[in-house]
Amino acid sequence: MFKNNRSTNATEKATDGAQHELLQSVLRGAAQIILGKEEVLRLSLACLLARGHLLIEDVPGVGKTTLAHALASLLGLSFQRVQFTSDLLPADITGVSIYEKSTGSFRFQPGPIFAQLVLADEVNRATPKTQSALLEAMEEGQVTQDGESRALPKPFCVVATQNPERQLGTFALPESQLDRFLMRIDIGYPDRLAERELLKGTDRRALLKTTEPLLDAERFLVAQDSVANVHAADAIIEYVQAIVTHTRSAADYVTGLSPRAGLAILQAARAWALLDQREHVLPEDVQAILPAVASHRLQRRDAATTTSAMAIGEELIKRVPIP
Repeated sequence: MFKNNRSTNATEKATDGAQHELLQSVLRGAAQIILGKEEVLRLSLACLLARGHLLIEDVPGVGKTTLAHALASLLGLSFQRVQFTSDLLPADITGVSIYEKSTGSFRFQPGPIFAQLVLADEVNRATPKTQSALLEAMEEGQVTQDGESRALPKPFCVVATQNPERQLGTFALPESQLDRFLMRIDIGYPDRLAERELLKGTDRRALLKTTEPLLDAERFLVAQDSVANVHAADAIIEYVQAIVTHTRSAADYVTGLSPRAGLAILQAARAWALLDQREHVLPEDVQAILPAVASHRLQRRDAATTTSAMAIGEELIKRVPIP
């Protein structure tokens, strides 16, 4: 029996090692397309591994759409892009029932939401009514049309991009929808060397056409399941709880982090640890993902005291000591 246990453990470790190498290959492949943004790519992959939805907020032209398309290609997931505009209707996303004269009945025509990775491009250019069409899909993994609920494929991830609110023709996302995104990140401008390579190299859209999938939906689901097996000790849970409690008691914030936000921090930290091929969460994992998980869930009473949304998470790291 002892030998069999040792054999099983060795097999599990070999499987974990192969999975880790595949995930690292995805990061390396994405880094060939999105240059000089390794931390952004790792946060994005950790978000999807944690079964979360990702919001990318930045100015046009820095690679938000390309990043989403690259992840879908490398992970081997079915992909649909929806360009959000002011005249987009909810049915344009979820689908519509079409009457067929030959059968005398209605047939449901699925919308682009029925894909494993959906890119909601410039999501804040659509009206609030259309934005709300994503809520049920993101929270429940299903769409209700004509009184019937239809399950979305698994895995199901939404990567949404939005332009800064100061730009014309945008509608701010409500807090309830922002909370559905596990992370919010920004890509930022490339550094000098990365931009030089970008200017001299192949067009990124041409690279996407030649990108071969390194995983498939089944193996990505297995990787997502592995996140739940990453152990979070009581001290880590106490650290996360201390962060959440601080936001509720400090006078700096309009409202504190919700229980859902606490679960999001823990799940994202587990995914970050998995990318390091560790079976346990460290405080550094919590700190690595905290700005991306907390920034869009907290609003300072005096917004002028913070230079950027991400600074809120960095502020929490400094203020809340590790137990």
